[in-house]
Amino acid sequence: MTTPSTSTTDGSPQGETSALKKALTTPLLYFFILGDVLGAGVYVLVGQIAAESGGAVWVPLLLALLLSLLTAASYAELATKYPRAGGASHYTTLAYGPFTGFLAGFCMLAAGIVSVAALARGFAGDYLTAFVSLPVVVVAAVFLCALALLNARGISESTRANVAATVIEVGGLLLIVGLGAWLFLRGDGDPGRLVRLGTADKGAAAGVLGATVLAYYSFVGFETSVNVAEETRDPRRSYPRALFGALVTAGAVYVLVGIVASAAVPTATLARSSGPLLEVVKEAGGVPPKLFSAVALVAVANGALLTGIMSSRLAYGMARDGLLPRFLTRVLPRRRTPWASIAATTALSFLLALTGDVATLASTLVLLLLVVFFLVNTAVLVLRRDRSARPHFRAHTAVPVLGAISCVVLATRVEAAVWTRGLIVIAVGVALGAVAAVNRRRAAS
Repeated sequence: MTTPSTSTTDGSPQGETSALKKALTTPLLYFFILGDVLGAGVYVLVGQIAAESGGAVWVPLLLALLLSLLTAASYAELATKYPRAGGASHYTTLAYGPFTGFLAGFCMLAAGIVSVAALARGFAGDYLTAFVSLPVVVVAAVFLCALALLNARGISESTRANVAATVIEVGGLLLIVGLGAWLFLRGDGDPGRLVRLGTADKGAAAGVLGATVLAYYSFVGFETSVNVAEETRDPRRSYPRALFGALVTAGAVYVLVGIVASAAVPTATLARSSGPLLEVVKEAGGVPPKLFSAVALVAVANGALLTGIMSSRLAYGMARDGLLPRFLTRVLPRRRTPWASIAATTALSFLLALTGDVATLASTLVLLLLVVFFLVNTAVLVLRRDRSARPHFRAHTAVPVLGAISCVVLATRVEAAVWTRGLIVIAVGVALGAVAAVNRRRAAS
């Protein structure tokens, strides 16, 4: 039966309001995921990981990669089985119903908005002041508006900008690896630190597990890509290849950077530094420290752009599923990008950037994502009962089980103060989900 084509408030036919343009190829999707994973985290977290684990920084980085691959496999199965914007919200709605779907989507959406806010503040911080000093409110406003305009221009333009930014990010990290190799060749550094696990306060096992939570933060970002699966030309083939390829690439780079940083710089120096990779630059010499300030700014901007794309597509998908106001499904008539969702998520990020600090926002982000990842891993098992879906990638049953367990284990390592903040956000999601459920029942009656 043909659906009548009626006019909508955005000027496009009603039957086309949910038809996003299929523009992403496998290489573009690969760089999309790689750029989102290789964000600002790796430039600042190596020192904190060293403070938790001791000199063998590469161990928690490698363990975090393996744990990330477990949840990534669940996402690959669901994204190729149900390639729609909405991601975790859509999957958990199918598995558990609209209330849990709303909660998962709300946590994911809140995490994305919080992340963009934190990155906006990070962009206005020390890396920018190496070149110019401006008020945070001005920098955040201009920064977020520029990203929103690029997002609204189109997914192809945004991902092509991401390709260029990703090349710069990876180039900066590879430069660190090269400087470390130069240090070793000239006889500097201490490779013995690479096998030292544990600190004065923590044993080897506790130190590695605590450091893995921090290292895990460096890998999050891969989950954002499921929200553009609908805009991928051949998601069944492209998505798993791009996802696993990007994660393994990022993991290899991270492990190499961890090895170099730990061997080149004393562990205590790394732990004290807010810019640990700059310590490697100083030890090696020959590279201006401002170069890494510029690279870090690119990394922060690129991470914010990709997370902003995720947040707007997630809000769009949730609104299309009836979990958020229908207004958020409005798209630009020619560009076919969700302008209403982009505007709403950008405004919320700006407000958070004015009221929260980077450390608090980042810690809350990790907890919210662990809740989402647990729901996604278990949803894979529930949705195995659906035999009507298209051919798709399928993970071994043990993979989502281990993925769910890993989320619980990592959550036990999150500080109590962060849990308090996270539970407040979750409580807001529960309340809004209850309101949405009541409204749905009234509409159905």
